[in-house]
Amino acid sequence: MTKAVALLSGGLDSTLAVKMMIEQGIEVHALNFTSVFCTCNHGGKDGGGCRSESKRVAEEFGIPLKVLAKGDDYIDIVRNPRHGYGKGVNPCVDCRVYMFKQAKAYMEEIGASFVITGEVLGQRPMSQRKDAFRIIERESGLEGLVLRPLSAKQLEPTTPETLGLVDRDKLLAVLGRSRKDQMELAEEYNLNDYPCPSGGCLLTDKIFSKKVRDLIFNKKDVSKKDLALLKSGRHFRYNGVKIVVGRNEADNAKLKNLIQPGDTLVEPSGFLGPAAIVAGEAGDAIAFAGGLIVRYALDKAGADPVVTVSRNGEARDMRPAPVSDVVVEETRIC
Repeated sequence: MTKAVALLSGGLDSTLAVKMMIEQGIEVHALNFTSVFCTCNHGGKDGGGCRSESKRVAEEFGIPLKVLAKGDDYIDIVRNPRHGYGKGVNPCVDCRVYMFKQAKAYMEEIGASFVITGEVLGQRPMSQRKDAFRIIERESGLEGLVLRPLSAKQLEPTTPETLGLVDRDKLLAVLGRSRKDQMELAEEYNLNDYPCPSGGCLLTDKIFSKKVRDLIFNKKDVSKKDLALLKSGRHFRYNGVKIVVGRNEADNAKLKNLIQPGDTLVEPSGFLGPAAIVAGEAGDAIAFAGGLIVRYALDKAGADPVVTVSRNGEARDMRPAPVSDVVVEETRIC
């Protein structure tokens, strides 16, 4: 039986692409990539994001699934993409090359003949164009070996089609951003649970991208906690130092769990207000963080507010002055 590796996010398009190949008798092995930048964090009735959705689909179809995390090498791609960014800091073409190289390695490992994706021509402006497809396939070493079942008839026949491994007549010619054709096909296949039809990437979000840019261009060695911290709080940079201030009680709890060695935690003492993390060498940024806490606590701080500063197991109190609105705007990243 012919084997193929499928990039399976668990979204509508990739699910349909896999189903179409199974219907043609292809032995499909699914490959899923996880990333801190994925926006699909609550997919499905039970939540869990794209990873759990890909697992659900793989179990439903009875196919093996391998999950890979985009690691430190992916951060280097985000920092310096060969093919540039989209509207945010999304290196879409380089991202696809990254994943396809992994897929090629897996394909060779299991003796598969080609790679399947749910990509649709014209659906995404940066990476789902014919010229982008050619670049991605060439740079990943997969020229002629990437089959896109949903848009195949809009594209040149691939090697598995010309060799007769796949029946081109049973493939589709979907084009553009509408998902009408996909939804009709899903109904035909009785696939009714596709909570994340298009997926998404936080790197395309203009607001979130500001925080990513600030991090990757100010810190060489980015940790998982650095990345997780991007999803919480208000972010500031004061005299070169990163400060993150909680927005609410849930944020405060997250910040405390994301403290790294050398960071400073600043908390309100005796009044309700946000907590703050001062990353790394702090200097006068600690007083600034305390002033932000007083500023965002509004009238809850009282006339002579005290904050507690904790660093490396030692704690002390200080009485900061609130930061002015002008300085808040000058230093705020997002």
